[in-house]
Order: sequence, then structure tokens, then C-alpha cells
Amino acid sequence: MSTWLHVDQREVLHSIRTAVGAVASVLIARLCRLPEPYWAAITTIVIMQSTLGASLTISKQRFVGTALGAAMGALLTAYTAQSVAAFGGGVFVLGLICALLRIGRSAFRYAGIALAIVTLITRAEPAWMIAIFRFLEISVGIVVGLLVTAIWPEPEPTAA
Repeated sequence: MSTWLHVDQREVLHSIRTAVGAVASVLIARLCRLPEPYWAAITTIVIMQSTLGASLTISKQRFVGTALGAAMGALLTAYTAQSVAAFGGGVFVLGLICALLRIGRSAFRYAGIALAIVTLITRAEPAWMIAIFRFLEISVGIVVGLLVTAIWPEPEPTAA
């Protein structure tokens, strides 16, 4: 067998676990009638790590960051005109909030992403509704990713 065809079994298993988690996230988000279920799948893919501990850390940062960014997006669109300046100010304030709360740059990154999605994409629905849906879609992805990681842990590497 050629060496380029040889794939570590752990990588195959990780790919299967991630695919199962991503599909489950989409199906659950659709079942809940969330408007953009792909965010649940994206989140599951992002948080699925090799250990539950690593997944818990990234999940907490994603959850808190998304909540902050979605809330900031809803507030900005309710009280300011939609503009790049308002968006930039929101990103700046989110950075300060994350620093004051000492929740780290990963949470700030996710907050900024949620803020951009809520404020920069024009939609017919009110921004507060988009913010709530985004938070729910991300939460579904986090829960599914953590459940798959807890129920179906990745095997530890064997000593050669």
C-alpha cells in the first residue's frame, strides 16, 4: 500500500465523530426551526477537540463571546444607525468588556464574529431576533459538540 494512502486510525475516527456531531447539530437546529442551522454545525466543528477538557474551555469562550456579541449587536442596531463606525465602536467596546471580565481573546474573537453577523448583514428581521437566533444556533452546536465528545471520547494515543 502506498504511504499516501496510510491514514492514522485516530484521524479517521476523529473525522467520523466530527461528521456525526455536525450532522446532529444541523438536524437539531432544523427541528427547532432555527433559521440558519449551519451555525450550529460550524460551532460543533469548532469546539470538537480531542479531549472533553479542551472542548469545555473553547465552549465556554464561544458561549460567552457569542452572548456578548449578539447582545451588543442588538443594542447597536436598536440605538444607532447601521454603519461601519458603529460596528468598529462595538468591536472596541467588546474588547474592553472581555478584558475587564478577564475572559480572554478567544471570547473576544467570538464576540466580534457574532457582532459582525448581527450588525453587518442586512436582513428583514429585527436585529434583536437575529441576535437571539444566532445565540441559540451557537448554543445547539456547543451542546451537541460537548455531548459527542463526552459520550464518544477520542482514544488516547498508544505508545509505539
